[in-house]
Amino acid sequence: MSSLIIPSPLSASPPAVSPAVAAPWRRVCVLRRDLRASLGDGVGHGGMVGLGETYFPAFALAVGLGELMAGFVASLPLVAGGLMQMISPWAIRRIGSHKRWVICCSTIQFLVFVPLMLAAWWGQVSGAVLLGLAGLYWAAGLSTGPAWNTWIGTLVPRGVRASFFALRTRLAQAAVLCGFLLGGLTLHAAAATPHLLTAFGMLFALAGLCRLVSVFMLARQSEPVLVARKMQLLPWHELRHRLGTCSGGQLLVYLVVVQAAVQMSGPFFAPFMLEQLHFSYGAYVTLISTAYLAKVLALPAWGRLARGLGAQRLLWIGGLGIIPISAAWIVSQNLVWLLALQVISGVAWGAYELAFFLLFFESIAEDERTSLLTFYNLLNSVAWVAGALVGSAILLGCGTSFSGYLLVFGLSSLGRLFALPLLARVAPREVSVMHVSVGPVTMRPNSTTLNAPILASLPDTVSDSWCQTAS
Repeated sequence: MSSLIIPSPLSASPPAVSPAVAAPWRRVCVLRRDLRASLGDGVGHGGMVGLGETYFPAFALAVGLGELMAGFVASLPLVAGGLMQMISPWAIRRIGSHKRWVICCSTIQFLVFVPLMLAAWWGQVSGAVLLGLAGLYWAAGLSTGPAWNTWIGTLVPRGVRASFFALRTRLAQAAVLCGFLLGGLTLHAAAATPHLLTAFGMLFALAGLCRLVSVFMLARQSEPVLVARKMQLLPWHELRHRLGTCSGGQLLVYLVVVQAAVQMSGPFFAPFMLEQLHFSYGAYVTLISTAYLAKVLALPAWGRLARGLGAQRLLWIGGLGIIPISAAWIVSQNLVWLLALQVISGVAWGAYELAFFLLFFESIAEDERTSLLTFYNLLNSVAWVAGALVGSAILLGCGTSFSGYLLVFGLSSLGRLFALPLLARVAPREVSVMHVSVGPVTMRPNSTTLNAPILASLPDTVSDSWCQTAS
C-alpha cells in the first residue's frame, strides 16, 4: 500500500515565533487535517457503496418486485443522475463553492437511506417508490463527481498527489470490498430465516451511517481556491462540435456505444443468478467480489504495460477482451466456470477502463473540468439506460425465461463486437501520463463499474485543451 508523507509540526501547538514563521506551520496543520479528512471521506463513501447501493437489485427481488424491476433499479435511476448533473455547473456558480454543493448532494444521499431502511423493516415498498429513491440517490451521487474532482484538485498539493491518491484509492477500494462482503455474509446468514428484509434494513442503516461519516469528513476540509468563480461553462453547441471533430470526442462515441451494448445484459446478471440459477447470497457475493478483486489487482500490471505499449494499444486489448464475457455465460452456468470467467472479466475491464481514462481525461483543462465531466457522465448514463431498456424489452418479449436471459447475454457481446470499427476511427495519440487514480462508484455483477476518474491525480504534463483535432 502506498504511503503518504506530509511534514509534521514539531510540537502540538505553534511555537512562539514571528507570524512569518508561524504561517507555514499553520498551512501544514491545515493540509494534514484536509488530507486525513479526505481519506476518511473515501473510506466512508466506499463503505456506503459496498453496503448499500450494490444491494439495491437484490433488495428489489427480496421484497417481491420481480426480475425486471430488479434490472430497472440497477439502470433506470441513472437517468435522474445524468439530468441532475445538467444543473450542477449552474448551481455551483450560483452558490460560489464546490464544497457546499458536494456536501449538499452527499447529505441527500444519506437521507435516501432512511426511507430505504424503513421500507426494509416494514417489509414492503412499491416499484415506483423504490425507483424514485434510487433515482434521487443517483441524482445526488453523480452530481457530486465533477464538483468534487475540481475541488480536490485545488486541495492536494502537486508534490504529494501521486502518493496521496494512490493511498486514497486503495483505502476506498478496500472499504467497498469489505462492505460488500459484510453485506453478503449478513444476507447469507438471514436468507433461511424470516429476517431477510430486516437484514437489508440493517445494511441500509450502516450504509447511511457510512455516508454520514463521509459528509462529516467533507465538512472538515477547507476550500483554498474558489474555482467556481472562474469555472468555464461550455455551451452545448461547442460540446457537440467537439464530439464530432476531436479525438477525445470520437473516443467518447466509442465508449457510449460499448456502454449501451454492455448494459443490455449488465443489469440482469443479478436476477439471473438469484432467480434463475438460484444461487445463494454467498455464491452471488463471491462471483461479484472475484471480478472486483481481479480488476483491482490487475490495474498495476496494466499500468506498467501501458508504459511500454501505449494507452491506445491497451484500449484495443481491453476492447477485444470484454467482447466474449457476457456470451460466455451461455456456455455453462457451473460456479467454477463462472468464477474463472469473472477473473477474466475483471482483468479485461481493468485494461479497458484504465486505457480509456488515460486517453480521454489527460487533456481536460482545469476550468473546463466540471462542464466536460458533466457532459461525459450524462452521455454515459444515457447509454447505460438505453442498453438496459433494450435488454429489458427482449427479456419481456421472452417472458423473462432462461433462454431469454441467454439471448440477451449473446446480443450484448455482439454489440461490443460491432463497436470495434468506432475504435478504429479514433486518431492515434501519444499519452505521456500512464497513471490516473479512479475512485469506484459502484460494483456490478459483470465487473463493469461506474467509475469516477480523479483528474487531480494526473501530473502537470496534461495539456491545456481538451480538444486535439484528429488529423
